[in-house]
Amino acid sequence: MAELHLFDMDGTLLRGTNAALEVAAVLGGTAELAALEQEFAAGEIDTRAFAARLHLLWHALTPDHVASAFAAAPWIDGIAEVCADIKARGGHTAVITLSPDFFADRLRAVGVDEVVASRFPAPPFRAPLDPAGILSPAAKVTAAERLRARHGLPLTRVVAYGDSMSDAPLFAHLTHTVAVNADHHLTGLAARTYQGASLSDAYALARALLDGA
Repeated sequence: MAELHLFDMDGTLLRGTNAALEVAAVLGGTAELAALEQEFAAGEIDTRAFAARLHLLWHALTPDHVASAFAAAPWIDGIAEVCADIKARGGHTAVITLSPDFFADRLRAVGVDEVVASRFPAPPFRAPLDPAGILSPAAKVTAAERLRARHGLPLTRVVAYGDSMSDAPLFAHLTHTVAVNADHHLTGLAARTYQGASLSDAYALARALLDGA
């Protein structure tokens, strides 16, 4: 039977970092971003306010900056291999991330079937940001259900991989979950836990969940 694998990006496929930090490392403005992330972590702003501030902060962003940040980022090992194995089994892969689509969409070239991300204007930004296009943690569940319905799969054929608070609603919704280099927010929610640099090893835990279901 077909299956669906849902990957978080920041902190999961990207090891120990996130898309915004990687872009800021290339574009500049790391101090401003650090202050913004502190506000978000403290609950002082939500994802829409965070995105609106990024839109203002990154007025000089170009596609070349994005390409350089993506290429230099510390990706977990084995993304292409895992996606290829899932596809060979008749399965489907998707990345669901709160980060900007102009960064996350590049994972399609690595082998990810679909990317669900916060919608930004294409850089360089010439259009306003639409707050309705910015995802929240709860929106990950909505996206997962939409994908599951499209492929006609039961919950037992869906696996989520994540690392942090933004993945908690999805982990609470699904039974097959793998925490990858995760923080305390997923403690008690994940069916399996993995620490390391290999997505193939985390995927092996997911395969055991699916094959034993």
